[in-house]
Amino acid sequence: MPFIKTIEYSDADEKLKQVYDGLIESRGKLAEVHKIQSLNPEALTAHMDLYMTVMFGKSPLKRYQREMIAVIVSSANSCFYCINHHEQALLAYWKDEDRVANLRTDREKAGLSDQDERLCLLAEELTKNPSAGFSDRVSELKEAGLNDRAVLDAVQVIAYFNFVNRMVLGLGAEFTEDEMKGYHY
Repeated sequence: MPFIKTIEYSDADEKLKQVYDGLIESRGKLAEVHKIQSLNPEALTAHMDLYMTVMFGKSPLKRYQREMIAVIVSSANSCFYCINHHEQALLAYWKDEDRVANLRTDREKAGLSDQDERLCLLAEELTKNPSAGFSDRVSELKEAGLNDRAVLDAVQVIAYFNFVNRMVLGLGAEFTEDEMKGYHY
């Protein structure tokens, strides 16, 4: 149960219902991470605009790479709510449960390209030690074929999931089996 009051769809005022309806239309359903923000519909709307841009907007990063980064960041933060959500999203692209599980537990067995492994290293290191210098990591990503825009987008995904993981953990969003089904990827 969340640590703060949340507003269910059935109890939402007209303004929040409009926000919820937009989320259901764009994402397929209403998630707990949405409901924990229900006391501030304006921030929820801005948050979802950022999410849709960072995760689904035009980018040199592939969609699976963004989901892969989400899993790595969420794993580093022990945010099981987001791990579960984004492993399911990654599964929609990789279609291999063992590979998705290995991403988190034994990356060497996940069959990552050099570029993907470098993205994972950046995600893990920037999450665990954000004050470290990252110019070498950025150079390695460029050597692996990513341009400056791709690097920017990767760092935005990393920063976004650090934000969301802390909100989920700090406010007690709960993961349920129903949370894994019914989203648009």
